[in-house]
Amino acid sequence: MSIHLVVIDALNLIRRVHAAQHGEPDVANTARVCCQALSKIISSSNPTHIVAVFDHHGEDRGWRAELLPGYKEGRKPMPQELLEGMDMIQDAFMEMGIDSLLSDGDEADDLVATLALKVADRDQQVTIISTDKGYCQLLRPTLRIRDYFQQRWLDSPFIEKEFGVKPEQLPDYWGLAGISSSKIPGIAGIGPKAAVELLSLYPNLEAILAADDLPPKWKKKIDGHHEEAIASKQVSQLKTDLQLGFNLQDIRYQITA
Repeated sequence: MSIHLVVIDALNLIRRVHAAQHGEPDVANTARVCCQALSKIISSSNPTHIVAVFDHHGEDRGWRAELLPGYKEGRKPMPQELLEGMDMIQDAFMEMGIDSLLSDGDEADDLVATLALKVADRDQQVTIISTDKGYCQLLRPTLRIRDYFQQRWLDSPFIEKEFGVKPEQLPDYWGLAGISSSKIPGIAGIGPKAAVELLSLYPNLEAILAADDLPPKWKKKIDGHHEEAIASKQVSQLKTDLQLGFNLQDIRYQITA
């Protein structure tokens, strides 16, 4: 049987829908609009399997904050009314036949990446629904990313136009240039333009750090900053080897009455 797994980056969808409401945001209305969006996604993609993946809400900031203590520090917390309404939203998803999967200690990104690659690497189709360009490092013929809000595919041509590198080089790019919104430092003085130039000369970050023929203008900036660069790359890279406590049969999509 041919499989098409659709993975919803749940908080990416929910928080954007909630923030876009006019006046006082209402959780019941957020749930309703999210379900409308999911109906459109299902109608256009015809999934055989579907799941909504959520971040956990515990105090544990995950392995990335252990590597980079400043990671995502100071980010705006989820509005309290939305946090309290999560069960209601997950129930609404379940009524549509969409199960919810909560990450436990690891970020939802890693759970999405592990599940998506497990299916895509068996030559089955996977679509991730998210605006998060971090998923684009996973791109391959059997795996694609859909930005529902902009109604566009975050594909290889998009990444090469947006960043100037290949999808698989994104963690190397972020290891050099960092991601300011997530407090990933990269290397001070190496911006997007320099990162692209370096990755056109060398295949990855490790090759850049090991090179003995670096032009002096880069060498003086990179020397002494190898640890920050490697940590920035590791934090930008998605884990794809988590233990999944379920199988595909558990998230098979069956049209509800």
